[in-house]
Amino acid sequence: MFGHDISSLEKTLGYSFRNKKILREALTHRSFYHENPDKADAYNERLEFLGDSVLGFVVVEYLFLYDSQLAESVMAKAKSYLVKEAILSEIAGTLFLGKYLRLGKGEEATGGRMKKSLLADAIEAVLGAVYLDGGYGRARELILRLFKERIDTILGSGKFHDFKTELQEMTQFLFNTFPEYRTTKQEGEEHKKIFTVEVYIGGEKFGTGVAKSKKEAETLAAQEALDEIGQ
Repeated sequence: MFGHDISSLEKTLGYSFRNKKILREALTHRSFYHENPDKADAYNERLEFLGDSVLGFVVVEYLFLYDSQLAESVMAKAKSYLVKEAILSEIAGTLFLGKYLRLGKGEEATGGRMKKSLLADAIEAVLGAVYLDGGYGRARELILRLFKERIDTILGSGKFHDFKTELQEMTQFLFNTFPEYRTTKQEGEEHKKIFTVEVYIGGEKFGTGVAKSKKEAETLAAQEALDEIGQ
């Protein structure tokens, strides 16, 4: 059964492994390894570490070649945005990676196949596995196929700034405190809610955001707060 799953995943990846054992390792969570020592020789954390480095290098290389005028600070922010858990788990979702994971009973019972952290780790492990099995060229080819559209989109729109992190760093530096986000209003039906979030610094309101999710509303509030501080 697992062999069939591997074949299906390989078709989705557009890459056929010479050593299937490496892909199997990339899909094995430590919980499965510890519960099934007779069925797993290793788990995916080493491959995840390798894949993280390969992914980072490919992204930075692409950014460097994309535009000779891109400043180091812009490349750093773009890379940080592209390799964060939310983006990685989204890409893992497009590959339906969750259904291929080998998980222990505890992780399985608590929805491990849908956990963003596990999915993000798994996609990095798979990229590390492709690098080991097929070399840098094949890993780069896969990474760009998965990430290029996102890279081009954020570079074109400039929407790669992590406003919440930037605000936190600024408020800590300027005011020796952290921003506080307060959800002040929720409107609409359950599946069509609109959230209003205000951000406070030292008890004073600096920004407001309104969006379809709390996270997006917080981001908009942080962006407004940064503008306010800048003025």
